[in-house]
Amino acid sequence: MNTEKKRPAGEDLDAMQRRMYEAMGISGEVYTFGERILDTLSSRFAEIDAVAQYNQLKVLHAMQEAKVSEACLQGTTGYGYNDLGRETLERVYASVFHTQDALVRPQITCGTHALALALMSNLRPGDELLSPVGRPYDTLEEVIGIRPSRGSLKEYGISYRQVDLLPDGGFDYEGIAGALNEKTRLVTIQRSKGYQTRPTLSVKRIGELIAFLKARRPDIICMVDNCYGEFVEPSEPSDVGADLVVGSLIKNPGGGLAPVGGYLAGKKEWIENAAFRLTSPGLGREVGASLAVLPSFYQGLFLAPTVTAAALKGAVFAANLYERLGFSVLPDGRESRHDIIQAVTFGNPQMLVAFCEGIQAAAPVDSHVLPMPWDMPGYDSQVIMAAGAFVSGSSIELSADGPMKPPYSVYFQGGLTWPHARFGILMTLQKLVEKGLIKVDFS
Repeated sequence: MNTEKKRPAGEDLDAMQRRMYEAMGISGEVYTFGERILDTLSSRFAEIDAVAQYNQLKVLHAMQEAKVSEACLQGTTGYGYNDLGRETLERVYASVFHTQDALVRPQITCGTHALALALMSNLRPGDELLSPVGRPYDTLEEVIGIRPSRGSLKEYGISYRQVDLLPDGGFDYEGIAGALNEKTRLVTIQRSKGYQTRPTLSVKRIGELIAFLKARRPDIICMVDNCYGEFVEPSEPSDVGADLVVGSLIKNPGGGLAPVGGYLAGKKEWIENAAFRLTSPGLGREVGASLAVLPSFYQGLFLAPTVTAAALKGAVFAANLYERLGFSVLPDGRESRHDIIQAVTFGNPQMLVAFCEGIQAAAPVDSHVLPMPWDMPGYDSQVIMAAGAFVSGSSIELSADGPMKPPYSVYFQGGLTWPHARFGILMTLQKLVEKGLIKVDFS
């Protein structure tokens, strides 16, 4: 039922917008509070738009250079031999990331799968994997064997070592130098924070770490988990020495259109290894039908810079709004951004749940559903997730999640458009206010 009232004659757009927000459950006080926050963000938003413009041109140039044609959108079935669209798309990705080669496939199911593929194809029994940035994301713990799991690297005789970040978030260069040894074959660098309260790594800092590692062991493979970071900055980790960058197509580079998939971009040898592991020795990248997904892969990549910019604006808005309310936020409202994730620490499980309820209520799909904590595969505690998305689990779409354990931090990301991200953040505040969990001085 349409509850919006007929527009009064002569009503201006600002008044219409306020009425629309109120019709969708946002009180006048919450709306006005959000407006005051937005008044301070024009210069930040202009910077985000400038980066998006550069990255949009970069993607467009790569597509034109690869001679993307209508024939590239047709796809294949069966074995997928001679798939023009698949092969051209991989050239586009290699061009965008300035790498020798790329592997972009719907057969890669998620970001964790893409990372596992990169690790398992380029490590051999007796090798050691090093993380110089501390604990990896939860789902990678079972891949490595930190938590026992069938088929882990540990089961294949691949050892693991990590060096934690310093208390200020800096690299422990002395510890890293001491951890490098003759068995070290691959270094994994997680760009984003995952379920941690550490800073996301900028491309510049990643480059400094890689330079330090390569000065001591030029033969090691430096791999960057690039999830949530693509197109946030004008450059990518592959521009500063990363041998492999890895990510998911239902995050930034899929632009909200890719229904599945992942990518690896990097040096040809490491990409070829991954292709043979993904399919079969002797077959490699020559097989793997693209079916009907290629139009969404191409168009999603084309839209990715501006979609990422929308998500960034939502993250900056959320940081400034919740910081004003007195909550700990990471990054804070003034810091430069290196991924699309915004963490807000509540210290209270009810607040975490209410925030996620607000995101779900703002969704275009399943807005009527109530998110509940559940035992999610790959995690060591219950997790609550909110994502009323067109693509199931897509975290470039408006979404939020967090583990149900102290310090009860929520991790907000996504928003295919800035207006939707804005509405979602206002709805989270509305839920917290309605439940009496916070008292806001709206004066």
